[in-house]
Amino acid sequence: LQIHPKAIRMRTNKGSLIGQVIFKNNLTFFIIIYLTIKFHKMKIYYLLILFPFLSYAQDYNLGHTTIEFYDEIRDRIIPTQVYYPSDQTGENVSISNSSFPVIVFGHGFLMSWETYSNFWEELVPKGYIVCFPTTEMSFLPNHEEFGQDLKFVANKMIELENENSSIFFNSVIPKSAIMGHSMGGGASFLSSTDNSSSIITLINFAAAETSPSAISAALDVNIPTLIFAGEEDCVTPPMSNQMPMYDATNGSCKTFININNGGHCYFANENFACDFGESSCSSGLNITREEQQNVTFDFLNLWLDFTLYNDEYAFAEFNDSLETSVRINYQKSCELLNINEDIILQENTSTLIKMIDLYGREKKVHKKGSLLFYIYDNGLVLKKFIP
Repeated sequence: LQIHPKAIRMRTNKGSLIGQVIFKNNLTFFIIIYLTIKFHKMKIYYLLILFPFLSYAQDYNLGHTTIEFYDEIRDRIIPTQVYYPSDQTGENVSISNSSFPVIVFGHGFLMSWETYSNFWEELVPKGYIVCFPTTEMSFLPNHEEFGQDLKFVANKMIELENENSSIFFNSVIPKSAIMGHSMGGGASFLSSTDNSSSIITLINFAAAETSPSAISAALDVNIPTLIFAGEEDCVTPPMSNQMPMYDATNGSCKTFININNGGHCYFANENFACDFGESSCSSGLNITREEQQNVTFDFLNLWLDFTLYNDEYAFAEFNDSLETSVRINYQKSCELLNINEDIILQENTSTLIKMIDLYGREKKVHKKGSLLFYIYDNGLVLKKFIP
């Protein structure tokens, strides 16, 4: 068996996982060789089952363009900064030869899109088109209009899939996520009250109550929802903002993640308006901006891979991380799916040898929210997930 260590893709052009093993560097290659030797006495499908967790998608370069969308119904222009996967970095460069889902991000009060470079630098290389509408930057923003802008941009970006004059022609998966921070987080609820079939998930960070009420609007949100909060956020305290939003949301799968010692502004990069506002009510945080963003992206990447790329293994790892992480507190209500997939469906009467997790670590107890592989003495392997 000859494996090329420089192969780099694992997704098809529509985002589904394929059964091909792909490596990005020599380190991953040697890990595979090690595991092959380690598991050589097992039947070959033991190792094949584990391959999806060891490979990962290509890191793309950053393309950027500016689009002015026009909403005829509201007679409104929506300038939008768009970052997208490309084979080269630059302005208006060609998008990579694949198809990608869309993320639309709502900024906070008086916070420009540049403040959120941490998001596009994290997500675009992993295969997401990330859009930042730049409306409602005044001292008197219209929250409802901003929420409608987020939804409008999400829908228009997907329509560009069929416009042969667009950079995004034949390159957009008809799936989108609405995200937002602070005011944009509250507006994300306002954007999701009339759910579009292409908007798959709602995600926000330190979401603020808005006018009209984001908490009230959450009652009409029926899509999978992920809400991040900072434990020490004094600008939009979780108990009066994100927790009521989480409680009100009616999605069949929703998760609330409260980052230990986290603040309001650390979800984004430095911004005078945000940092000054938080300094007026906080004496300091026992966490760095980098640490808070690392926690955020550890969970966000898994959630996006599951919701927008249909990666059920990412969802299992997401749930496992919720259970084991010491960096967060969380609440979850999720009846979305049960991803048990018995490799062999006949009745099993053999003896269980061991249970292992995604990384090959043996487990004595199968905890809720985790996926494990059950290995039996007759060579049978069953994948089981306990919701």
